[in-house]
Amino acid sequence: MIVGTGIDVVDIPRFAETLERTPGLRERLFTSAELELPLRSLAARFAAKEALAKALGAPVGLAWTDVTVERRDDGRPHIVMTGTVQSRAEELGVERVHVSLSHDAGVASAVVVAEGGLS
Repeated sequence: MIVGTGIDVVDIPRFAETLERTPGLRERLFTSAELELPLRSLAARFAAKEALAKALGAPVGLAWTDVTVERRDDGRPHIVMTGTVQSRAEELGVERVHVSLSHDAGVASAVVVAEGGLS
């Protein structure tokens, strides 16, 4: 059963300007495992975090750093949730999250599908 879906698009040059203009924003948005990634990958990961928030109903109080977008050994992206985000997912009965990332022509995008009722 689909619990929620989310999609987000990020203009990479605008995102770069925002990160430069706002000291400390990188640390508020990204986990230590994500911080060393290139800008296009950060933009795609931010899009994934936004898309996940939408899939979870976009409740107030979710912490950006309670989501890490990792890469599996086979290259596919994978979302790891902790803290506020994990609590919201559990509240909704989310048992699995699917994510797809893309970046091309100055745009990063992500689609997230939250699935539940698998057990």
